[in-house]
Amino acid sequence: MRCFGCSQRNALRVVKMSTSTYLYKPVKKDESALKLRIKEITDTRVHYGYRRVHVMLRREGHTDNVKRVYRLYREEGLSLRLKRPRRNKAAKLRQPKQLATTINEIWSMDFVADALFDGRKLRMLTVVDLYTRECLAIDVGQSLKGEDVVRTLNAIAAQRGLPGTIKTDNGSEFISKVMDKWAYERGVELDFSRPGKPTDNAGVESFNGRLRQECLNATWFLSLADAQAKIGAWRTYYNETRPHSALEWATPAEFARRCGLQAATAMSKEPEVPTTGRY
Repeated sequence: MRCFGCSQRNALRVVKMSTSTYLYKPVKKDESALKLRIKEITDTRVHYGYRRVHVMLRREGHTDNVKRVYRLYREEGLSLRLKRPRRNKAAKLRQPKQLATTINEIWSMDFVADALFDGRKLRMLTVVDLYTRECLAIDVGQSLKGEDVVRTLNAIAAQRGLPGTIKTDNGSEFISKVMDKWAYERGVELDFSRPGKPTDNAGVESFNGRLRQECLNATWFLSLADAQAKIGAWRTYYNETRPHSALEWATPAEFARRCGLQAATAMSKEPEVPTTGRY
């Protein structure tokens, strides 16, 4: 074939391109199976964005990159959806936040309110480790008091030890004498957020938002026992299955196990201090 008085072969020789490259026609990859799996994931996890869907696909062995998952996610009309309104930044300088750097350094706890299907009130105490993002407990009841808070904390401490600090708001259960006595006797610092400043306890507030969005708003609770079972199952899912963006898409349980292994390895590598010839 000639064009502009030059053969195809000569033109390709000038631009240093092979005939096979010039004649190559890309074959579009069949993406129907991947589309179907993305749809299946988002049908059961309606609040998953494309990044979290991509993490789930990688766990299942898919090698497709995040750009392809995003494109198919958009083509299926799954784009999220729930954008939080921007907050005006306060002009007043805030106190620096205390950041957790290890397991059990800082826990955070708060109450969440909901109702059974017949309108009876439901109350939940949520406790979160701010370093691993693990949900340590969700105590579900209809009337929780300071004594119930202490009972829940004792149950957690029996399994994983005591925290250095617990962040709470100024709820009556948290500022009660029984709570103050419990913390004083165990050397645990209670860090109360400023009145009207929920961002001081942002870690557990964020968790409570996920709890409400993914569990409470999507589930009917027929009785207190039914609520305890369903919320307990969601807590297990949150800790063991749900990838967390702040943990590089690991689950809280995976991240906690990784931290435990790192701590054990560091301790095993510490050199022994010689005792001979010291005196």
